[in-house]
Amino acid sequence: MTATSILSDRQKDELHKAILDYLNACGFNQAFVALKSESENEEFVPDPKQKYSGLLEKKWTSVIRLQKKIMELETKNTQMQEELNNAPTRKPTSSVDWIPRAPEKYSLVGHRNPITRVAFHPIYQILASASEDTTIKIWDYESGEYERTLKGHTKAVHDITFDAKGNHLISCSADLTIKIWDTNNDYKCIRTLYGHDHSVSSVCVIPNADIIVSSSRDKTIKLWEMASGYCVKTFSGHLEWVRSIQPSEDGKLLVSSSNDQTARVWDVQKGETKMEMRGHDHVVECAIFLPVLSYPFVWEWLEANVKSNRDQAIPGQYIVTGSRDKTIKLWDASGQLLSTLIGHDNWVRGLVVHPSGKYLVSASDDKTMKIWDLRNGRCVKTIEAHSHFVTSISYCTTTPLVATGSVDQTLKIWQCR
Repeated sequence: MTATSILSDRQKDELHKAILDYLNACGFNQAFVALKSESENEEFVPDPKQKYSGLLEKKWTSVIRLQKKIMELETKNTQMQEELNNAPTRKPTSSVDWIPRAPEKYSLVGHRNPITRVAFHPIYQILASASEDTTIKIWDYESGEYERTLKGHTKAVHDITFDAKGNHLISCSADLTIKIWDTNNDYKCIRTLYGHDHSVSSVCVIPNADIIVSSSRDKTIKLWEMASGYCVKTFSGHLEWVRSIQPSEDGKLLVSSSNDQTARVWDVQKGETKMEMRGHDHVVECAIFLPVLSYPFVWEWLEANVKSNRDQAIPGQYIVTGSRDKTIKLWDASGQLLSTLIGHDNWVRGLVVHPSGKYLVSASDDKTMKIWDLRNGRCVKTIEAHSHFVTSISYCTTTPLVATGSVDQTLKIWQCR
């Protein structure tokens, strides 16, 4: 009874011929003749040029060599395993704590003038950049590839933002206009909003409402209906250029910053100032509300000197501002200054909060971005980000990435880990 073979017919044939070749070479003529007839290889003629010539010896020696190699590797592996077991362990950081790390994943080039703003699409792997070269560029942040350029503004584009669903990209410019681009229809410009009397410096969309908010060098803040393009409200109060505008998570409040060295919180419904933050010694470049997610960390930080109403963690309780006086300041909703973060050596230009709410990331004209731990207000990392002023910073909500834009005309994407 023949045992079932694991060899294919071709392999069997090769083996038979190799054995025949070996028997012939060694002069085992009887065995050679017997195998020849039993393996049905009557036609076999030894030929030193054929691939089966000397094959048996080659295979035999290589198997022994491989066995030796395997034993060596196994010994090495055991040693390394022992070393690993005895090595000091580093606690793996949970993805919640991932922060941007140098070097950058991509450095994207294409703009011909300083980049003023970067913005991630809320859903797709798209990153938009605005520049003083009057254009907006769209990039694929996964591959780092350039996709298209949006032209329409006639002067520097100061700010860009996507609406919550990512159906529209809204831009504003020194040409006094705000433009709405349809992301689902080849980024066509579907509307241009006119109404500001001077350069429009910032634009945002109120959550859960199709309302665009803009701030301008004409000292006003305007609210616009996305669908019709009509200006529905104008807020006045700042004495100088209004640099930035941001909504609270629930869309009930706005925070603005200005050249008049103040930041203001506005009630969207009433259209009036709720609070004014005074304390910076220079232009306030940016102001944001801390998300509710950050409150527990801030409470830990401020425990000693703040009696906050912890029961109702409502949006808009804490504001962070960045200024040309090189500082970042934390305020509460009553306008009280709670803390000042000192570390940057030049104007603070951009602020974003880590998706976990645990860190604040700032961008500055000192060419760095700094990561601040909101549990203690300390700077935990400084990254040399660009070769010139860092003008803008943005966190991706779907992938652990951060983007920065700079006067050096590059857009950089940083991986968080």
